[in-house]
Amino acid sequence: MTPVKVFGPAQSTNVARVLLCLEEVGAEYEVVNVDFTVMEHKSPEHLKRNPFGQIPAFQDGDLYLFESRAIGKYILRKYKTREADLLREGNLREAAMVDVWTEVETHQYNSAISPIVYECIINPAKRGIPTNQKVVDESAEKLKKVLEVYEARLSQSTYLAGDFVSFADLNHFPYTFYFMGTPYASLFDSYPHVKAWWERLMARPSVKKLAAVMAPQGA
Repeated sequence: MTPVKVFGPAQSTNVARVLLCLEEVGAEYEVVNVDFTVMEHKSPEHLKRNPFGQIPAFQDGDLYLFESRAIGKYILRKYKTREADLLREGNLREAAMVDVWTEVETHQYNSAISPIVYECIINPAKRGIPTNQKVVDESAEKLKKVLEVYEARLSQSTYLAGDFVSFADLNHFPYTFYFMGTPYASLFDSYPHVKAWWERLMARPSVKKLAAVMAPQGA
């Protein structure tokens, strides 16, 4: 079987989300780098894969997809097994909870944590832009409120959608991983159930493999 292709550097948070899903299901894949320094992401060839000129893009034969969470769902449906059933679509209640916490990650968690990663890591290291402390402080306060909700949820279940790991949990990995390299990582210490949940995720073989790839170069 021809490996699927993922276009974009593995250090990208959105690319990493796709690669994590592929690792979880044990699928063969090839990472094809996209060179931002020469604007390859805006080239006609790449725009055929992702019309918005962003990453990731994904190829499975003659099928092209973009948007990392949509790609992740495709992967988890295609390669679903009894051992790798991360969408839980055979159980209406469990699938609904996966969907709820996937939406929470997208609209609540990500919008709070990603500005901290950008301001503390990406802007200074990659763009030469100094950290905007006002943005960081506001985002940290927002993140605390989100984590209060997570703490309550995770005091009732091992993972976000229930007592099973799911797509909802995996989505949190890329930005949280980089967040833990900022001066604000200790914020998680105030939320013991959240911290224990994160440690469980970090212990997964798929996560360990991606973390090793992402660590040296940053976000």
